[in-house]
Amino acid sequence: MTGVTIYRSIYTEDQFNQRFSRSKEGEKVSEGLQQMARRNCACSGNAWKRFLKERLPCLTWFPRYKFKRWLTGDIITGLTVGIIHIPQGMAFALLASVAPIYGLYTSFFPVVLYMLFGTGRHVSTGTFAGISLMTGSIVERLVPRQMGWNVTSLEDPELEKQRIAVASAVAFLSGLMMICMFVLQLGFLSTYLSDPIVKAFTSGTACHVTISQLNTMLGLRLPRFTGPFTIFKTLASILGALSMTNIVELIISLICLSVLIPTKEISSRFREKLRMPIPIEMTMIIAATAITFATSLDECCDVQVVGNIPAGFPNPQLPALWSIPSIIGDTIAITFVGYAVSVSLAMIYADKHRYKIDPNQELLAHGISNTISSLFTCFPSSASLATSNILESAGSHTQLAGLFTCFVVLMVLLLIGPLFYFLPKAVLACINVTSLRQMFLQFQDLPELWRVSKMDFVVWVVTWLAVIMLNADLGLAVGVVFSMMTVICRTQRAGCSVLGRALNTEIYRPVESSMCHEIPGLKILAYNAPIYYGNKNFFRDTMAKLIGLTPDKIKKREKKKKALENANKMAITTIDSGFTHSNYAADKTSSPSGTQDEKIQSVVIDCSSVLFIDTAGARLFVQMCMECQKADMWVYLAECNKDVLKILTCSGLLNHLRPEQIFVTVHDAVVYVEQMKVCLITIESWCPNYPVEKSRCPSIVQWNKATNEEIIRLCFGICSRIGEIIVMKIFLFQDPIKQPISS
Repeated sequence: MTGVTIYRSIYTEDQFNQRFSRSKEGEKVSEGLQQMARRNCACSGNAWKRFLKERLPCLTWFPRYKFKRWLTGDIITGLTVGIIHIPQGMAFALLASVAPIYGLYTSFFPVVLYMLFGTGRHVSTGTFAGISLMTGSIVERLVPRQMGWNVTSLEDPELEKQRIAVASAVAFLSGLMMICMFVLQLGFLSTYLSDPIVKAFTSGTACHVTISQLNTMLGLRLPRFTGPFTIFKTLASILGALSMTNIVELIISLICLSVLIPTKEISSRFREKLRMPIPIEMTMIIAATAITFATSLDECCDVQVVGNIPAGFPNPQLPALWSIPSIIGDTIAITFVGYAVSVSLAMIYADKHRYKIDPNQELLAHGISNTISSLFTCFPSSASLATSNILESAGSHTQLAGLFTCFVVLMVLLLIGPLFYFLPKAVLACINVTSLRQMFLQFQDLPELWRVSKMDFVVWVVTWLAVIMLNADLGLAVGVVFSMMTVICRTQRAGCSVLGRALNTEIYRPVESSMCHEIPGLKILAYNAPIYYGNKNFFRDTMAKLIGLTPDKIKKREKKKKALENANKMAITTIDSGFTHSNYAADKTSSPSGTQDEKIQSVVIDCSSVLFIDTAGARLFVQMCMECQKADMWVYLAECNKDVLKILTCSGLLNHLRPEQIFVTVHDAVVYVEQMKVCLITIESWCPNYPVEKSRCPSIVQWNKATNEEIIRLCFGICSRIGEIIVMKIFLFQDPIKQPISS
């Protein structure tokens, strides 16, 4: 096997920058605050057009709309999703603890607004189970429902107004938060909700939704619990009241589940062959309403029905602003969940269909949707997993499909809504449970997640358990904090690898995982994490262990250096007198070389994986370099990025290392060290009395003035001083010469 030889000079960082960096005259001068404000606030015609297109994406895609190719698909998918919105909107309104009519409102107004301001072409906004459940917890806490077996099935109108006012206040505050985040360009915050966290959260909320709907499916009138351990309190309450189950509502629930589950499974398996999914939810609602009306089940069997659904639009009104101080903490969680789910869905479909979305514009779109919709008695909305999947799979092309979705919901609001008076609530509860099928199927991904990343698997499990035990908002907070802690722990316990060189190459890899071999007398270390206050002590301990740097060794080396300096002074005095000192050779030959640690003469630190370093880490790094020099080991740096090198320089690194010790690549540093070895061997052969122990790498040792004078006196006192001067000129003080970069 032959190696590839590359001929070039050895480059330190300074030499590389001098030769290849752009000149300061060619660099772009950074703008001042005044110039930046003037440029961004320019009021030209083109600037206004660009601003309107950025803030109203519909002005970009609608003029380019291909009516012949796209209109049919948008009409079909829009009508299909609109049919799905009706039962889901009414069902999710029960999760939000408000009347079903408000779920229809929430399925109309946010869809219109997102169509104008959103950038996701395949995102269906409206009611979402997790958001509705979290909103319902707030409503139940501030406006608790009166429960008891003597309470009629129809709610007090005044109580319903208070409940929807609180739910609208949550939507209003959530929208304001999103708009503020848009102004501050905080769209990147959604990245803190990783994919395992979002999936675990949605799976946990699916369990909450299922348990919360059991009392409605069984015909029980039980209070709704809030706070930690809600799911266990609800189960205990249901088990204690099983003897009071309404048999008729139980039968209705069993029939609905036996029809809904198989039909949805068929629609899922044959989704590619079906032009549109089977509208089983709408069919079930119509059939159940007709049967209940014909048999008067609400009167004879005490079946809970939806009640009055007014026709027409609601009158604009302010939400319950008095409740805002009490809902800020819960609304923050709702805002982050809604935005994270919406942006995640938008990005998935954007990658699939090869277009881009603007995360910050998505903040504005959902912020405006929630803020304006809250004035029309809507509760918080976001992208819906189920309807977005239907919208994409059925062949939607643009946001225009939302217009036809709104048309279907509008027909129900204006004409059909009052006909659902006799719809049993048990049917809506069954629709809620069966609509969570995709969230429960996420458990199937756990084996694959364990195989790919055990840490992500642990994050998923911890988040899911926290959501189950502590409720949705607290569970989400625990999941985010735990996920960030795993990142911190991984950076704290990052490994420090010992690198070796592959034969006849300039490739360096960890010696424990490859056939690369270490270079005698040289230790090449690579730390695979940032160096900051959290892991600086671990970095110090790991590096000291690998190079054998202990306090005892440093003290021992310092004593031997002092003894050697004294010996050198005696040798110089003897040479001045015309005699050689016999003890010098003994001191030189008795230099410690017994153990492997003491044979390490140079240390090269590969900084390519050090993404950043803080002031605490920089001070420790400089201290490690000082200790290495005290132990007679010279430190070289390689592949430092610009920011890391700047912080190290400002922390005083160049007070202990010269610029010639900082190299562009690891191989440059290694070749330089090997050249120094050749240099020293030559000097020792020509100048046997040269102070080798102190000048192992004489081009970088920072001698004081007195020591330089001693060396000059020694050199001129040797009979072979002419040859020594030639060698020093060639090997030590001349710029690096061109030679093969691979050994």
